[in-house]
Amino acid sequence: MLETLFGSVLTAGITAASFTVCLIAALALGALVAAVYMYKNTCTQSMAVTLALLPAMVQVIILLVNGNLGAGVAVSGAFGLVRFRSAPGSARDITCIFLAMTLGLATGMGYIGIAVMTGVVMCLLLLVYAAMSFGRPEEEKELKIIIPENLDYTGLFEDLFAEYTRSAELISVRTTGMGSLYNLHYHITLVSADIEKQLIDAIRCRNGNLDIVCGKVPQAKEAL
Repeated sequence: MLETLFGSVLTAGITAASFTVCLIAALALGALVAAVYMYKNTCTQSMAVTLALLPAMVQVIILLVNGNLGAGVAVSGAFGLVRFRSAPGSARDITCIFLAMTLGLATGMGYIGIAVMTGVVMCLLLLVYAAMSFGRPEEEKELKIIIPENLDYTGLFEDLFAEYTRSAELISVRTTGMGSLYNLHYHITLVSADIEKQLIDAIRCRNGNLDIVCGKVPQAKEAL
């Protein structure tokens, strides 16, 4: 039973029926990968459509070069000339692209059972890890504080950081306002997201109610 399930449907060669089965399986698995990719993730429509169609396109290429060494070498050379001109992708983007290509290769060789099981298992794991926030570190905040020049910023907020944050690091100090003000740039991790306003209110009492900015730390795209 398992041998039949995980065997190739192309044992009798490429027929209309086997090609249709492989194409439908590739399209269905591509749609599954695209749906999983969009779960709890900001994405563009072009990326979602690409993931949905990529397995089917790879599957057709593998069917066409099946058993033809010359065609296989030519296709490999053509793929080697491809250059992506878009912005660098995140680790999740690359993972989903590799998964889509893997499913396309499996369906292109006729291993529908292997492709379905691989696609379902990997997509379930991606969903579970996303729901669990697996591997996500504590959220770091960027804190910018303006203080007048007559205040010594060294240790000025240490007691507040000890009370309201798990960690606080002074990243940079910059003068502004013709040298009459200091702009302090910190990276902090709050003890709880609910106390952000309390920390800002406490800092306001100490910096003369000058500007305070607290937000997410700008981050570049993840890379493998």
